[in-house]
Amino acid sequence: MRLSQVSFRYSRRGPWILKDVELSLHPGSVTEVTGHNGAGKSTLLRLLAGFLPPSHGSVSDRPGTVGYAPDVFPTDQPFTVAAYLAHMSRIRGGSPASAVELAGRLNASHLLEQPLGDLSKGSAQKIGLIQALLTPPDLLILDEPFAGLDEQTRAELPLIIDEISSAGGMVVVSDHQNQLRTFPGAVHWLVADATVTPHTPEPGARPADIRPAHPRDADRLPPRVPEPSARQAVIEVIVDAGDADEVEQKLRADGYLTRRSS
Repeated sequence: MRLSQVSFRYSRRGPWILKDVELSLHPGSVTEVTGHNGAGKSTLLRLLAGFLPPSHGSVSDRPGTVGYAPDVFPTDQPFTVAAYLAHMSRIRGGSPASAVELAGRLNASHLLEQPLGDLSKGSAQKIGLIQALLTPPDLLILDEPFAGLDEQTRAELPLIIDEISSAGGMVVVSDHQNQLRTFPGAVHWLVADATVTPHTPEPGARPADIRPAHPRDADRLPPRVPEPSARQAVIEVIVDAGDADEVEQKLRADGYLTRRSS
């Protein structure tokens, strides 16, 4: 699969989100996409999946079976989890049994009879992953898949990614948390300043260590959180415990200092 001179903007006079992108994906490859919030990572993934057409350039040789898990799964649908997955299985020609098996692997069996609208962020993320895997994808695209996941599911997901790539599928993952930075053979792309370039993560690097693309923000991410200065303000943000890791990572990626309470 190849992106040739791909550029994209959301309106005719709007800013370029991506400009003259040249990329290739090969069977069996695993690619991690990094970059700060708003850099264009999700846009790149939607172009790869075929949900957005390029403003200029072309995307060629996209595989026939594409699995896509968005960063925010749409829970405002009148289904239980089981009914939704059964419906998606019928659409994709898959087996309903595969949904049950995947729910077990992703620690989501207890969610099957719940309405979609009652799911937490982390639980909804699991359902988004399951629907993307209902039929073995030739191209699997995951947008922030680790956000809000429990430890068991977080450990299982790289195993699933490895199985798909070992079978010849292509996997592209956008991830603030850099969970695949040490994945064997993974390729890393950095999205910044409307371009996509190869990137080699530093050993032991954490998401908060990745500097924003704009120089004016370069000093906003120190290795530790100091006491606030007279020119700074402290704002408390109260979130569900299951969403805390995701919220903290996104704040840090945006350049803010964070400090977790006990």
